[in-house]
Amino acid sequence: MQFVTFLNARCHEMDPGGTLQVVYGIDGRHDLPEETLDLEGYKGSHPVRIGNAAVDQLQLDINGELLDSLYLFNKHGAPISYDLWVYLRRIANWVCDNWERKDHAIWEERGGARNFVYSKVMCWVAVDRALRLASKRSFPADWRRWMKTRDKIYETVMKRGWNQKRQAFVQAYDGSALDASCLRMPLVFFTGPNDPRMLQTIDAINKPPGEGGLVSDGLVFRYDLGKTRDGLRGAEGTFNLCSFWLVEALTRASRADPARLQDARLLFEQMLGYANHLGLYAEQLGHRGEALGNFPQALTHLALISAAYNLDQYLDGVQNTAGEEGL
Repeated sequence: MQFVTFLNARCHEMDPGGTLQVVYGIDGRHDLPEETLDLEGYKGSHPVRIGNAAVDQLQLDINGELLDSLYLFNKHGAPISYDLWVYLRRIANWVCDNWERKDHAIWEERGGARNFVYSKVMCWVAVDRALRLASKRSFPADWRRWMKTRDKIYETVMKRGWNQKRQAFVQAYDGSALDASCLRMPLVFFTGPNDPRMLQTIDAINKPPGEGGLVSDGLVFRYDLGKTRDGLRGAEGTFNLCSFWLVEALTRASRADPARLQDARLLFEQMLGYANHLGLYAEQLGHRGEALGNFPQALTHLALISAAYNLDQYLDGVQNTAGEEGL
């Protein structure tokens, strides 16, 4: 409930055009200038920064995350207010106006804006959840425009986000590089978990880097550094968030192929072994299993909870098929 209260407050502060910042302070502050400190972090890690320059980036995916969160709260928590709906309607209209723009996406890339597939998928989620909220609550909505935009986003992603040669959804329009964020496509119901394109994408990602994939010993890199101009120096570890996405994608895909459920269980158990003595995870894992990056990272723990819940349901054989397909 406190999280929804936070979101509600930020919506009341949105730009007149209907946009939100990418990130806010935990107390709701808007001003987050990035500074590099003259010191080293754990075991000499550097640079050490405070603030976040991403506050000035365009990240289209945040709109889908917001609408999906409030849709789920309305469904499982308490009905949202009309006053909040007025702001959500503005966000949906803003997405309809801006979804075709290039952005910096979920990974906050500093190498230039592009047409990232994940961002387009989350724009679809934003409009889809707005439509579902309006339907469930009989809120006033721009039905025709929203439905037309939702369908156009979907068709465009299927055409330009799918690489026929690689037989996989890729990082950006008309590209060939893989990106682990595509594992979220069935998790947000953009594709069915057993859609042939999604299964092929999972299989493409779930190969070692030497074979063109993103998985090393069960751990998932967010993308191939050699094919992504992210504007950062040096190497990086595997992303725990992405590894839990793979667990859940495999779990959901197991209805048609039970062997994938065993793979998901084994990967999940392996990931549990990388938590620290308090059960917490950093953003990344290094080549020797050491914690790297932000610690603890909330996104990773949200993905852990979702993966654990869904894996438990499938292992018990009590997954709600109608609930999954009908949201």
